[in-house]
Amino acid sequence: MALWSRKSEESDTQFDAFEQVASQVVDVIATAGVVLDSQNNVLRASPGAIQFGLVQNRRLIHANLVKLADRAREQSGAVTEDFDLETGLRKETVWVHATAARFADTYVMLLVDDRTESKKLEETRRDFVANVSHELKTPIGAIGLLAEALQGAKDDPAAIDKFSDSLIRESQRLANLVQELMQLSRVQGAGAVENAKVIELGAVVTDAVERNQVLAEKRNIRLASDPGESIQVLGDYEMLTTAVRNLIENAIVYSEPGTQVGIGVKLVDGVAEIAVTDSGLGIPESEQERIFERFYRVDPSRSRETGGTGLGLAIVKHVAANHRGEIRLFSQPGVGSTFTIRIPAHKGD
Repeated sequence: MALWSRKSEESDTQFDAFEQVASQVVDVIATAGVVLDSQNNVLRASPGAIQFGLVQNRRLIHANLVKLADRAREQSGAVTEDFDLETGLRKETVWVHATAARFADTYVMLLVDDRTESKKLEETRRDFVANVSHELKTPIGAIGLLAEALQGAKDDPAAIDKFSDSLIRESQRLANLVQELMQLSRVQGAGAVENAKVIELGAVVTDAVERNQVLAEKRNIRLASDPGESIQVLGDYEMLTTAVRNLIENAIVYSEPGTQVGIGVKLVDGVAEIAVTDSGLGIPESEQERIFERFYRVDPSRSRETGGTGLGLAIVKHVAANHRGEIRLFSQPGVGSTFTIRIPAHKGD
């Protein structure tokens, strides 16, 4: 009896030490972690588990986690599973990776890692690849067909001219798409602008207007720019010029011939604003939240006509964010639109 008691005491001591270590681990881990007894009562919960809303009255509140803990007791080694959980007062759905492992026969340590952002990132990546593949497929396919048509029209000068014009147009469309994909990749990966320099916004606007002058003349659109007072910001000159150029190009493309596009700069409560206004088609309210998404087009047929890629406004949004700013839109169908880039002004030394 004394021998059994000594062995039992040694076992209890070993378990107490193990439980203490497990509890210390749970207390310091970055992910949500809990230690459960044989009845799935919570003996210890990390701050992350409490904040994550996994525990209530010393019980796990998600059936999927309870089932995972029960599975862990029935087999050796850790068990893992990925699933959705509803958490918080608003019952928001999150995607988690959960791991459960048995120790001391009936006790279980459960770790829950929120993978929602990584899942969203992966879905975004897949969507982006699918969209890029679709967008590239159209001009590449057209170029192939036009090349075949040219081969079959050697004795027809009129047909050669027609197919050649179309080939040049599709080649330019492909070149524009590749260029804007590169620009989007650059601004997405840039984060906050590094090695920012003091930039005069008047120079940015002047440069952006000049880059669109040929297109404006071709479509009979007047560009009216007013750099206003001297306003400076800290940032990347080429990024900002590209963003403003994209806004002006969009305004030209979606305006009727004979109308005007206005570009102005002003300072409002320490914020520099670059506004581009047109009197074109306008954007329905139901579409306004989505127009900054990659490849989204309000009027796909108009984009095919003009060669638009659907990336210009996405680039503008990222450039504004990289400069600790934002892009705002005011638009009325049949009246026109105003896009405004807002970034903190440079206060000087």
